[in-house]
Amino acid sequence: MHHVAPVEICYNNMRFLITRNPTNNTMNKFTEDLPYNDGDPPPDEIVDNWLDLLKSKFREEPGSCVAVHCMAGLGRAPVLVALALIECGMKNEDAVHFIRQKRRGAFSSKQLLFLEHYRPKMRTRSRSRFRDSTVHCCIQ
Repeated sequence: MHHVAPVEICYNNMRFLITRNPTNNTMNKFTEDLPYNDGDPPPDEIVDNWLDLLKSKFREEPGSCVAVHCMAGLGRAPVLVALALIECGMKNEDAVHFIRQKRRGAFSSKQLLFLEHYRPKMRTRSRSRFRDSTVHCCIQ
């Protein structure tokens, strides 16, 4: 069975590592668990928790890399990264294309539809979500 290699996605001083399911030996590197159904878009609660996690992580450790995993590293993990990119001002279709340049085959059709219709949550509440001098992004 061919396994997809981890890929790093960098945008506006944010770094993400998209990977497949971690092993018991590497699980300690993952601090949060935001599970949702394979092939589906994330529920609102997961999206909110993900954005809150990014807000605190990038404020506490500017320049750090957030690792995101799912079973094959092709669906749920890329969706969460795409949401972060969209929240930072990237157009929805550009976020999909940006990730697919490094992660071919990313996103199910349901996930693509979700991303196509996703509207940034955090930019509507305030101008920026992660705004500080070291992180040039708008997730607060």
